[in-house]
Amino acid sequence: MADGAAPRGGEIAARTDVYFSRTRAIVERFGDATVTYAVFLRRPVLMAARLALDWLRAVRGEQVRIEELYAEGDEVGAGEPLLYLTGSFAQLAELETILLQKLGAPCVAAWNAREMCLALPGVSFLAMDARHCAGTEMAELMAYAASVGSRAAQARGAKGFIGNATHATARFFGRDRGLGTMPHALIGYAGSTLGAAEMFVETFPDEPLTVLVDYFGAEITDALAVCRRFPDMAAAGRLSFRLDTHGGRFLETLDPAASYAVLERHAPEAIRRYRSEEELRWLVGTGVSAAAVWRMREALDEAGFGGARIVGSSGFSVAKCRIMAECLAPLDVVGTGSYLPEVWSETYATADIVAYDGVPRVKVGREFLLKREAR
Repeated sequence: MADGAAPRGGEIAARTDVYFSRTRAIVERFGDATVTYAVFLRRPVLMAARLALDWLRAVRGEQVRIEELYAEGDEVGAGEPLLYLTGSFAQLAELETILLQKLGAPCVAAWNAREMCLALPGVSFLAMDARHCAGTEMAELMAYAASVGSRAAQARGAKGFIGNATHATARFFGRDRGLGTMPHALIGYAGSTLGAAEMFVETFPDEPLTVLVDYFGAEITDALAVCRRFPDMAAAGRLSFRLDTHGGRFLETLDPAASYAVLERHAPEAIRRYRSEEELRWLVGTGVSAAAVWRMREALDEAGFGGARIVGSSGFSVAKCRIMAECLAPLDVVGTGSYLPEVWSETYATADIVAYDGVPRVKVGREFLLKREAR
């Protein structure tokens, strides 16, 4: 069976927890019941249930009544039921494992994606989660989650996610195809950053160009060389430079002192308050720091390439986005997959039966899940 395909019949039994299959056998022997499940998570999330419910409808169709308590993208409090499912106990028992696999992680990822976009409302985001996902089904769920979080942020004025990195999930962002230009491997193949840029333009002359500039540790030198080679693209805003400097070194021309000096020029208040070690690294440390973004902007502007754009990548989590916002870092785009949940236990969704043949009944301590009309 291909990743993402809806398992049916024996495949459902093979992929569910055994005790659900045994429950089905017992119920079929002693008499079926109509049950109502409440589905919830233990942390605040955004409703991002569509793919899970599409699967449920595909395998059970009219046999289950789905009561969605929130629209996609709505905020759901910790412990609040997202939805109720009502139907045959025998038909629903074996579905719980697979349904929850498809539900919890997208709801958390959607929350993270929204928070990123709200932290940097004037910045466009590109979803780059696919390489971090455990297979194509997870990639589908995570891309969908990013699109849900993005729309929630866009409703509050943020630019949000403008696209993603793969064709397969581009539809979630209103596109036919994924976005992207080059990996580090192409620069290694070309032998120079400029050479890779020239190859790309010759092969894709009508496409905007985003160039990675950290391969040789000469981010500024290489960016300016590409600008001088393609000045019209730079002036038209069709040339971008992606900062992906790894955490083992500073951006070209920077060191701790120079990094502090850059922020003194552009965001002095950002370095005058208490910071954790991680926050200090994002401000003035190695890798793609706020100081690195500002230094690249300075260098491009000083050389007369104010139209060239800056793309930030490398660990842009919600927290890092907030630090960038405090520094007014001049980012045009952020490429990130860091909306993927960091604490996987937070993604565990739970389904409890709250009524049997219309009679409210739930285990002690879960009474908060009972339907309001049954309380």
